Amino acid sequence: MIDLQTIAVLSRKEVRDATKSRWLVMFGIGFAVIASALSWMALSGLGSFGVAGFGRTAASMVNMVLLIVPLMGLTLGALAIASERERGALAYLMSQPVTAFEILISKYLGVASALVAALLVGFGISGLLVVLRGGSSNAGDFLALVGLTVLLALSSLSIGFLLSAGLRRGATAIGLAVFLWLTLAFFSDLGLMGTAVTLDIGVRELLLMALANPLQVYKLATILSIKNDLEVLGPAGVYAMRTYGDALLPILMALFVAWVIAPLGIGFLIFKRRGAF
Repeated sequence: MIDLQTIAVLSRKEVRDATKSRWLVMFGIGFAVIASALSWMALSGLGSFGVAGFGRTAASMVNMVLLIVPLMGLTLGALAIASERERGALAYLMSQPVTAFEILISKYLGVASALVAALLVGFGISGLLVVLRGGSSNAGDFLALVGLTVLLALSSLSIGFLLSAGLRRGATAIGLAVFLWLTLAFFSDLGLMGTAVTLDIGVRELLLMALANPLQVYKLATILSIKNDLEVLGPAGVYAMRTYGDALLPILMALFVAWVIAPLGIGFLIFKRRGAF
């Protein structure tokens, strides 16, 4: 039987611990500064139009999110379990009358709350700059960007928890998280195109490879939400629009939800089997 009160108490503890993390503070400040700078550039008329009508500022914001947010989620998730297992705190917690599920879900909810709060502060500051300067005409696009960024953060956090579930040392978990971040970032653009050219694969296979990467899912969903078209992404984008049409965005959202749930579920199975040691 799942004890919701226990989950709530442990989640609040995780929120307090996460807000004291230098990783979260560093990422949160960096995200807020860069997001605000990009918004200020837009208000100064430096990023009005870009390739195929996709705003340069919007493209810069998406690229900034793709670099910073996955790293935030992966590192915070990687430290969530492995670091406490290394310190022995996890062994003490598991000796209490709580289940493995309650511990894992509490940690996830607590760290996720702190991570989302940091992102919302950053977006809030940049959004406030836009509103104060009278540039609020694209509020819907801005909110879509915020919502999709939150999903990217949650999916990255889930993958980080999966890495952390079976590891004993926090340094190892961080190393794997950074390596995975570099791999996902590399195969988000140049690596994906390079692989397509080297292996001489078709547009359909290229799209499937892209959908296997949560960073690419975010990129596709964001551009589709803001521009309502994927022509800016070339043949793969055109193929996706022609093949799936109006169903493409729901498919991308379903993939995002799967990237949140599946790694966390697998991580729970590993954590339950591994325990505190």
